[in-house]
Amino acid sequence: MFAFTAATINLRNRMDRWLARRHLLVGQLVDDTPDIIALQEISLSIGQGSWLARQVNIRLSGDARHPYRIIQARRSHPRRSMEGVGVMTRLPIIYHDVLSLGFEGRVAVRVNVELPAEAAAFRRQSLDFVSVHLHHVAEDYEARLEQVMNLVGWLNEKRRVPLQVIAGDFNETPNGPAIRFMRQSYRSAYAQANGRDPLATFPTNLVQPPPDWTGCLDYVFVSPAVYNVTKATIFCDKPAADDDTLYPSDHVGLLVTLEV
Repeated sequence: MFAFTAATINLRNRMDRWLARRHLLVGQLVDDTPDIIALQEISLSIGQGSWLARQVNIRLSGDARHPYRIIQARRSHPRRSMEGVGVMTRLPIIYHDVLSLGFEGRVAVRVNVELPAEAAAFRRQSLDFVSVHLHHVAEDYEARLEQVMNLVGWLNEKRRVPLQVIAGDFNETPNGPAIRFMRQSYRSAYAQANGRDPLATFPTNLVQPPPDWTGCLDYVFVSPAVYNVTKATIFCDKPAADDDTLYPSDHVGLLVTLEV
């Protein structure tokens, strides 16, 4: 049996006081040090993902290249090509690929990572870890349902491996059709550990003035082959010590401990 931690956080690209909040984000990632992290809304124009990985690595090891590697995928629409999704991982990477999800060029990135021998009775075994950011228009339920149907079909038809973790900003509440579809084949890790999904993952107090709506938009889904979810918590949720409107992002993240 092998236990590891997986996380997801929407970075909010370079908006909402990025220069002020970026070291807050780095510090809270260092505090928890997940083994693998799904990132959404990465600003590629400022090298945000690469900067984040370097800063976390330097604080952890003094080496900008270790222990994390980052894989990023840009959106395919010309007007959105400076934004993307990514995966930061301390687990060895075997391969990675990208699925186009349409709707202004949204994409999902899959990173297949190698697990230690104890995860599979001393046989080599890998896990698919996916970072995804679905269509954002609240009332476009059919768009997000189409996206998750394409995503699940892709994962289970092309290079299928039994161990799968799909994490990210789904832009949909737990009772939406895309989330209900995901639950047909996957378990929500947070709900399994706590009996329900988070009441809200958006917004934090970074969003000013505060909006009238709050809700759960972020999830970590695990396939049936993932043996157990031992813990699931909110993370990247602490404000700056001297400013209660400064948070790492406009979303909080999810951090889960999994056994395979």
